[in-house]
Amino acid sequence: MNMRILQYWILLLLGVVMLPSCEDDDSFSTSPNNVLTFSTDTVKLDTTFSTVPTATKTMWVYNRSGDGLRCTSVRLMKGNQTGFRVNVDGYYLGSSEGYQVSDVEIRNKDSVRVFVELTAPKNQRPEIVTIDDDLVFTLESGVQQKVHLRSWSWDAEKWTNKVISENTTIDSETPIIIYGGLTVEEGATLTIAAGTTLYFHNDAGINVNGTLITQGTAEKNVVLRGDRIDHMFDYLPYDRVSGQWRGITFSPTSFDNVIEYTDIHSTYDGVWCESEDATRMKLRLLNSTIHNCLGYGLYAANCMLDIQNSQMTNTLNDCACFIGGSVTLLNCTLAQFYPFDSARKAAIRFSNDKPLNLICRNSLITGYADDVLMGNNIDETQDFNFLFDHCVIRTPEITGDDGKHFTEVVFENPEDTTHAGQKHFVKVDGNQQDYDFHLSKASLAKDAADPTTSTATDHDGVLRDDTPDMGAYECTEQEETEKP
Repeated sequence: MNMRILQYWILLLLGVVMLPSCEDDDSFSTSPNNVLTFSTDTVKLDTTFSTVPTATKTMWVYNRSGDGLRCTSVRLMKGNQTGFRVNVDGYYLGSSEGYQVSDVEIRNKDSVRVFVELTAPKNQRPEIVTIDDDLVFTLESGVQQKVHLRSWSWDAEKWTNKVISENTTIDSETPIIIYGGLTVEEGATLTIAAGTTLYFHNDAGINVNGTLITQGTAEKNVVLRGDRIDHMFDYLPYDRVSGQWRGITFSPTSFDNVIEYTDIHSTYDGVWCESEDATRMKLRLLNSTIHNCLGYGLYAANCMLDIQNSQMTNTLNDCACFIGGSVTLLNCTLAQFYPFDSARKAAIRFSNDKPLNLICRNSLITGYADDVLMGNNIDETQDFNFLFDHCVIRTPEITGDDGKHFTEVVFENPEDTTHAGQKHFVKVDGNQQDYDFHLSKASLAKDAADPTTSTATDHDGVLRDDTPDMGAYECTEQEETEKP
């Protein structure tokens, strides 16, 4: 007998021996005591905008009953009424199948995977509403088991490649989602009223050739943010992840812009502006925050800027970068604790590619690094004028001729574990990407500002009589849309 024939008979005999075992594994129980086990009893899909598809969530269905189980049907209880889409073990529960699938077999000690998505219909209501359904597993025994599906839906207005060609005011309590971008043409002014939130898709930002004015108040900020209102992980909303949208770009033709009581966060570049005339006001940034940027927080080339009581924090590139220009910072917080990359740049950088005149007073400049202040005199033919007065700065102490640029400055000692870096603030939690940049009691910036140059006010808007703190006093709060 040759080797090939011998192998054939061995395989045939093995198959005969294994037949009883396969038959045992293929038996299916109809006992009501044998049921399925689920990885979760509720699949939650977070908050979503109506008519916008959600991310996909998954769950597992296990058979640990000791025998095979067969589902006569797996169906969506409400059919097509809610907008849920389900795939069970590769079978889509679509309209042609009546939003169900039949004869799903799950052998003993085996499992199947279920995929769930949602595109919620319009709610025709201003508030967030709950969307519910049940995925019903009916076994051959007649036993029914359910997994609850839940999400929250919010109606929103959608704009695609919106162009502002004449003076326009946006005043809306309804969320506005922007795709492609929002452009303000030269000669036009776009005003965004207090209480308005604009949600930008990842390809979108604001391109300003004319003028932008945001008119937030201490009670009602303007919020500019990304359009992802779900979670990357249970502890991490996408709204805390940088690079969610493109930010604001002011072209060289744009002047007299005002951003006041405005929360700008989780962008690529927060604010980017360039100018050919540093004698005209480019931007007044007042009582605002620029936070958590994948690029720069504020980048300005040859611009006149008036920045007061504002916060620029956590950016991969510099929190604030001034390439020439005429810049005033008063009562500001620049803190570089960007959590996603150890190659994060400075809290503040300035250079004289063009003539530079920079004045920074009553401000807190800090971060993880031993030195977060970077000044570069790169062109000896250009003015390089700068002054830091009544500031706390995390940089080695500066003496000699350069010391004249620093008056009443506290140079933060990196070895000081009590006051240095993150100890200035109420919360710096890089693991959860959760921050509160109000001053802690331990901060050296407490009661350290020069009251003669401070514009700080207390919570009632009354000018302080006592010695005020350095840094931004009334920073706007980030607004997160959490599931109820």
